[in-house]
Amino acid sequence: MAAYLAQRVLQTILILLGIAAITFLLLYMVPADPAVQIAGRSATAQTVANIRRELGLDQPLLTQFLRYLGGLLHGDLGRSYAQKTDVMTLIASRLPATMTLMIAGIAAELAIGVTLGVIAAVRRNSFLDRAVMIASFTTISAPQFLVALLLLYVFAATLGWFPMSGFGSPAHVVLPALTLGILGAGWYARIVRSTMIDVLNQDYVRTAKAKGVAPARVVLRHALPNALLPVIAMIGIDIGQFMAGLVVVEAVFGWPGIGQLAWQAIQQVDIPIIMGVTLVSALAIVLGNLLADLIAPFIDPRIRLR
Repeated sequence: MAAYLAQRVLQTILILLGIAAITFLLLYMVPADPAVQIAGRSATAQTVANIRRELGLDQPLLTQFLRYLGGLLHGDLGRSYAQKTDVMTLIASRLPATMTLMIAGIAAELAIGVTLGVIAAVRRNSFLDRAVMIASFTTISAPQFLVALLLLYVFAATLGWFPMSGFGSPAHVVLPALTLGILGAGWYARIVRSTMIDVLNQDYVRTAKAKGVAPARVVLRHALPNALLPVIAMIGIDIGQFMAGLVVVEAVFGWPGIGQLAWQAIQQVDIPIIMGVTLVSALAIVLGNLLADLIAPFIDPRIRLR
């Protein structure tokens, strides 16, 4: 286990280094000039040059990148050009909202997707199975803003059950989480259905049925745990995606997450924030996959980490 963790830590460092280099190069190639954005359209050339010098943007690309890496080694993600605040502070202020939405969204995906997947597998080739598959395909293809706006119209504007937007109470998280749950449940339903059908045809399941074990126990106790490995892997991916921020969902519900911060930074060409959000998102993806790998042996003891 220790050797495996050491190997994954080394891989994580190399991945983050590569992502930092690629992102830094791409941002350098963007035609927009952060100094011009900060100075404003009416600023003189001398003012723009002074701002560029103050931010260190007049130095060679390699010098800028090495300086940025030096800051990373000390846990410094830089300072926002526009907001004049440490990037780490800005990201940390958005983390509670992002983490709340991530946990609630994944819980909604699992509750809806796993339930529908199990029902479809047990009722294979029935009308209910076909209905679940059609619904899953529809939700996978649906635009995020459309689902979000429909939920807002029905449950907030019409029925008044939940607030229209904001963050701070359990009621605020229901509609954003339900939006993510509906959009992601289709993937989980299809994966669970496929793996459950395979597991239900295994010899040990048929043996349990022959011994007279109750059908519900066969499905929930014997089949479902062995069908969850692909689901665990998908959760690891979702952790990274949700930590990266869901700009559309956050925009519709006025959710103050990392996605909104990244979108504002892109509009302002605020390179330190863009870099910071990118690295935090990459780290979340790596850690999410690592967590999925560590959980897998507890679900299936046949798996060995090497």
